[in-house]
Amino acid sequence: MNRQISRVALLALVLLSALVVATTYWQTWASGGLAARQDNEIQRVAQFEIKRGVIYASDGHTVLATNVRRKRAGQTLYFRVYPTHGFASQTVGYSTQSRSRAGIEREENSYLTASNKTLGTIFDTLGDRLRGATITGNNLVLTLRVGVQKLAQSLLAGKCGAAVALNPKTGAVYAMASSPTYDPNLIEKPRGYAQIQQTRAPCTPAAPLLNRATQGLYPPGSTFKTVTAAAALDDGVFTPQSTFYDPGYCTEYGKQVKNALDQSGGAEAFGHVNFVDAYVHSINAVFCMIGQKIGAGRVLDQAKKFGFYSTPPLETPSDARSPSALYNHGRPFDPKDPAAQVDPGRLAFGQERMLVTPLQMALVAAAIANNGKVPVPRLVKEVRSPGGGVIAKLHPRTWKQATKPETAAAIKDMMVGVVQRGTGTAAQIPGVIVAGKTGTAELSANSRNYDAWFIFFAPAENPVVAGAVVVENQPNGFGGAIAAPIAKQIMQAILPQASNSKSGTNGH
Repeated sequence: MNRQISRVALLALVLLSALVVATTYWQTWASGGLAARQDNEIQRVAQFEIKRGVIYASDGHTVLATNVRRKRAGQTLYFRVYPTHGFASQTVGYSTQSRSRAGIEREENSYLTASNKTLGTIFDTLGDRLRGATITGNNLVLTLRVGVQKLAQSLLAGKCGAAVALNPKTGAVYAMASSPTYDPNLIEKPRGYAQIQQTRAPCTPAAPLLNRATQGLYPPGSTFKTVTAAAALDDGVFTPQSTFYDPGYCTEYGKQVKNALDQSGGAEAFGHVNFVDAYVHSINAVFCMIGQKIGAGRVLDQAKKFGFYSTPPLETPSDARSPSALYNHGRPFDPKDPAAQVDPGRLAFGQERMLVTPLQMALVAAAIANNGKVPVPRLVKEVRSPGGGVIAKLHPRTWKQATKPETAAAIKDMMVGVVQRGTGTAAQIPGVIVAGKTGTAELSANSRNYDAWFIFFAPAENPVVAGAVVVENQPNGFGGAIAAPIAKQIMQAILPQASNSKSGTNGH
């Protein structure tokens, strides 16, 4: 009898376990996959029965995305609202009935709908389902700083462009601004989406839904000299003391490749200079010579060490992150024979067909600031359960080793020189040693409009912020005049004690 009872008990236990496993699978592990099927209308409605997690800025208090509760056909449904009306909209994204999801709302949907595979979430969700309670998603705390993000957006207002500021050691993104921006609350309103698409801006198309920080592709201009310098110095082909003669141009394929005009409109020619001078004063002719010496293949190999030709890791959808690379017919072009297929001189100073994202150039600056290591950029600081417990937390990681530490140190000194006595003096901050590199990217041979660039980090001796700014299609748009002052204000917002710092001063 006891043996029969034991068998019955064992069978009951097996059946109960199977029920729990099946319920757990379909209601938790499988729910994310079902939710992602855009043709599953029932599941799409079910998504709105879930009280999505709240998205906060880095202070843990400022709400970037939350819910409104509405009754429809006897059901309680939850719909998204965005109280900040345009704060980092391309990054935060949206979750709607009619247009699905974008940005972090899409990429982190499993956490926000409590369908992630963390054991605590699984059991909490299962318990809620068994009790018939509303499923409540996990909350996200982002790394974005309210004041810094708002400042970056205001500095870009009325322009087209982007700014990224991050911690070069941890990868935490403090600001990711893209201009023009939009109010995600409009998407669900009558004609709201059309209103967004009709946004006016000094660029065509205005494309406010595009995250220019991670998707926008621009010629990097002289900011790319940082990559070329790393290639030249890493192999020991050149040293910071290597000398050159600059007549104002270099000869490439029988034609003169001239230096940029100076900001008063005259032609530049520097004569006898060393490597440091060439970088500090951004001499195209010298970098053209360097590119010819080391070859396009070597420059591209170095670029890959910084992350070029790869999609940078980030908590946004992969189709919202573009790889930086040479482009041909709208696609990344990785030449099989660089010596025959790529102009090494123009590549070396950031022209040719090289296109980059502001995020990638921010990571170039971060690598130089971080002893040659490229950090994994991160937007999510931590994930919290509805009860407030921490489910996941940011852990700094290295993405790539871009250069030798001694090469990074040499380029760091050159970037300091750019701000102290070169093309980037507009980025000087009293009491702080700032490192930077300007870029003025030519858009066409006959145009005096340029994309203005500045990449940066500070304080140079112990960097806590690195980043990139690009402003599109500017008349006489030198990076030092247009992008560097924007970067300066962003750095000052992150370094509130800058004016009182004892870390050193910049020369004037």
